[in-house]
Amino acid sequence: MADQEPQFHQDVMIDPTPMPDHIPKVKEIGSTSAPLFSAAYFIGARCRPYGDDFMQCKTEAYGKGETECLKEGRKVTRCAQGVLQDINTHCLEEWRAHWKCLERNNHQLWDCRPAERPFNKCVFDKIGLEKTIPDYREGQTPIHLREKQIYARHSPRGPEHMEWLKMPFGTLARKWSGLNWEEMNKVGKEPLARKAEAKRQRKEMREETKQERQAVSS
Repeated sequence: MADQEPQFHQDVMIDPTPMPDHIPKVKEIGSTSAPLFSAAYFIGARCRPYGDDFMQCKTEAYGKGETECLKEGRKVTRCAQGVLQDINTHCLEEWRAHWKCLERNNHQLWDCRPAERPFNKCVFDKIGLEKTIPDYREGQTPIHLREKQIYARHSPRGPEHMEWLKMPFGTLARKWSGLNWEEMNKVGKEPLARKAEAKRQRKEMREETKQERQAVSS
């Protein structure tokens, strides 16, 4: 397959099996993953009732949802198109900055918080939609509102962190694999209490980031 030359043509493609007349005619969104991922929470905020109807229809269809829930699916697509059109009209620059950051950083949300905050604010002020992570613990600051993102490259964490970023993969593990906590502390690393707290925060951040991504996929 690698030696096969690509084939291009300008023929008009006609769907031999068009949608039935009773299915609403809706143009597909046609977006790549980064813009959709950037706007996913706002699509969910406005289109959740249509999404719930679609998922309920698929559940009740017992495996035939692809054909029996086309009408509900078209409503979801139409609603998502409306959200993207509003964002494109009122917050284009902020949206573009955020999804381009996601493209450059392998869709890692924590590396794009500086671009996400003005985008979220613009959508809230001009469109009235707010990013909300479902089932978040009460009294705790949501992960996307925190100033410090533990894994992000833009977070200020001192020169030792920048040196760690420059190391080849596995160098740090090999360097410290034979040392215990006391020896690490002797050579100038952070005190043990701060190490333990940082480890706890990293674990908590991983769990919350996983929850954030699961909310997008659901």
